[in-house]
Amino acid sequence: MTQSLESLLQEAGGPIPLLRAHKYDRADARPEYQPQQIIPVLPQEFSLWEHETRAWREGVALFDQTHHMSGVFLEGPDAQRLLAEIAINDFSTSRPGAARQIVCVNADGDLIGDGIVFHLEDQRFSAYGAGFVQNWIMFHAQTGDYNVEAVYDTKAPVYPNGHANTRPDCRYQIQGPLAGALIEKLNGGPLGDVKFFHMTEMTIGGNRCHALRHGMAGAPGLEVWGPYEHREAIRDAIIEAGREFGLQPVGGMAYLIGAIESGWYQAVVPAIYTSESLRDYREWLPANLGEGMIRLSGSQERADVADYYRTPFDLDYGKLIRFDHEFIGRDALQRRREEPALQKVTLQWNVEDAASLFAEMLTPGGRDVRFLHLPAMCDKMDKHYDMLTLDGREVGNSAYTAYTANERSILSIALVDETVRVGDEVVIHWGEAGGGYGANVVPATDVVEIRATVSPAPYARVAREDYRR
Repeated sequence: MTQSLESLLQEAGGPIPLLRAHKYDRADARPEYQPQQIIPVLPQEFSLWEHETRAWREGVALFDQTHHMSGVFLEGPDAQRLLAEIAINDFSTSRPGAARQIVCVNADGDLIGDGIVFHLEDQRFSAYGAGFVQNWIMFHAQTGDYNVEAVYDTKAPVYPNGHANTRPDCRYQIQGPLAGALIEKLNGGPLGDVKFFHMTEMTIGGNRCHALRHGMAGAPGLEVWGPYEHREAIRDAIIEAGREFGLQPVGGMAYLIGAIESGWYQAVVPAIYTSESLRDYREWLPANLGEGMIRLSGSQERADVADYYRTPFDLDYGKLIRFDHEFIGRDALQRRREEPALQKVTLQWNVEDAASLFAEMLTPGGRDVRFLHLPAMCDKMDKHYDMLTLDGREVGNSAYTAYTANERSILSIALVDETVRVGDEVVIHWGEAGGGYGANVVPATDVVEIRATVSPAPYARVAREDYRR
């Protein structure tokens, strides 16, 4: 029998020792969580990651989303009611043919996670994302008073053949300024006026596919999904049609850079580890899912895991809250909406300080620093919390970091308090606090101070002025 998250927490001696520990040798880890990577099954590069990065800004890029996201299918008379009662946003007006973000909190108003819900048909939905929300949905579908069937669609550990997997759909994303021309060619004519986050259908490689209109890093595009068994035919058809436009498939190294350009804060530590009211959830939740496999990393050291929790207001999700219906955390969010919230920003690293970090990495016998991975430090399941200071005063945390060839800059997504302004110079305390339990301890490192300029999120001008508008 699989160990529960609650029993694993007891074994580790609490949330902080568990989250600060490495997980690479966990015997109970599911295949898709070994190694601890967000995109473990995608080739690192198809050409060069820097070329792939420029594709969604200058031409057209193809992202393979078939394998790495978890999903849940909900079907039944109470499917819509279930979503409405666990989400801060209102699902009562959802109609087939549209999608919307779902954001879930605990009873105290702290974030559990977010994802995307597709309203496929009457009484039928799918939800995809990092997994925290999908697990939350499954728990309430199985334990709540709902007439609903929930089926988990687990991420796939094998690429590209996937013989061990029978996912219902393959999923591809076409993005970039030339995406519209490619999509029209694939469709054999104009797709029509499809509203943002609305769905349509099109035929690709002889297979009827669904499509969702959205964008990434300011670039227009489409997410398409079709029968899993025809994934290669669909992908080959997109690549063949895209040769005319210089289509560039995107590998795992470049995949998450667009998220940082877009200002998407990947995820915070889910607020499930401490509340006694969530003990039933932790006892239901298998320890070998993401909540038991993530690692808390960075220099911001706290004794209480709740200090790493965040609210929807901190991530600019406050505008999604609808208080006109009952949902988990509603009363707490009403009380907390007047509290000072953090603000999401982008940090542009100082060139000299970034270069000095590389110099440390190249100096034999030098300081024991945390190395910088290029192009992205968000390629693992770590939840990053590096301390940020302004004039010697702690003002928040820096999180996911990447180098983008589009901006020729190292960027970090960060959450800062209300005293920080765009244009301020803050200091990222780049390092690893370490920690863990038993044989699973992660060593601490020296801390390197990196100056960074506070910039808007999204960082990309086109994302701020076009896509986000």
